[in-house]
Amino acid sequence: MILTSQVLFFRLNARNPPTQYSFVRSGLVGKTACSAILVRLPNPSAHGLKGSITGLRGTATLPKLPMQLLPIPAFTDNYIWVLHHAQRALVVDPGEAEGVLHWLKLQGLQLDTILITHHHADHTGGVAALREATGARVVGPTEEPMPAPLQRVDEGDVVTVLGLPFQVIKVPGHTAGHIAFFCPDVDGAPLLFCGDTLFSGGCGRLFEGTPTQMLNALDRLSRLPDATQVCCTHEYTLSNLKFAQAVEPDNAELAAYVTHCQALRAQNFPTLPSSILVEKQINPFLRSRETAVRQAVSTHDPLASNDDVSIFATLRAWKNVFK
Repeated sequence: MILTSQVLFFRLNARNPPTQYSFVRSGLVGKTACSAILVRLPNPSAHGLKGSITGLRGTATLPKLPMQLLPIPAFTDNYIWVLHHAQRALVVDPGEAEGVLHWLKLQGLQLDTILITHHHADHTGGVAALREATGARVVGPTEEPMPAPLQRVDEGDVVTVLGLPFQVIKVPGHTAGHIAFFCPDVDGAPLLFCGDTLFSGGCGRLFEGTPTQMLNALDRLSRLPDATQVCCTHEYTLSNLKFAQAVEPDNAELAAYVTHCQALRAQNFPTLPSSILVEKQINPFLRSRETAVRQAVSTHDPLASNDDVSIFATLRAWKNVFK
């Protein structure tokens, strides 16, 4: 029997560890005693266990991945992404170490590499402790303050982890030196770790970069293959989609995706990873050149200029104050 690929969702409460293992695989739901792990199909085009969301175009079931991908929740809404194969693992943007170390011990894994997309503390706070505990290699951006020692990388570099070549893409905007890591083929499925640049239904705030930089960064990511799994580092999806529907209330793909994500969150499942295809259909920040989005921005701020960067900047400013 061929299974679609899976994502594991690990919930950690150090003082009161959970005791259920829940999983969904090929339409079967079961439970057994273990630490709490929730498993769901990662393809955001999948509606429940079968088929596709009505209205989403060009979706396809991803092949089974021997590589296991999971988001470990941290803080209020962060995800620390873990990719592992056999007994070796990589983690991305570990804002804290405790949950990662617990997971590694539980699974009997050795941490090989820590990838960092930018310098914010909720993405780097656990790096020193993880490096000390595991001896893992640390890889981060050239142009940002980082917890040394580490291997610094920039646009065009390739980092090989778990036998996989991750291309470094420079995506300034959220921070000045933000980078993303893209692997074109993880057992047939492209994979993107994009930090706080691209979210499902949204994008990062412009703390250090400019609207021009962020628009260019999102343009670059939108040109990745449609099947690319998008691993963002925050569970912002529902709040982002609320804004997206204010911008495009008649977007049928967006409406279907909202229903899908609401169902996932009602079960405490992550809405991620998303995909580049889905984001191009529902994310206003990847759709800022679409007529409907431009008209919504002009209605919101009639004084806004009509060039691409001004429309994007006004859209981002609108999101900043949206309730």
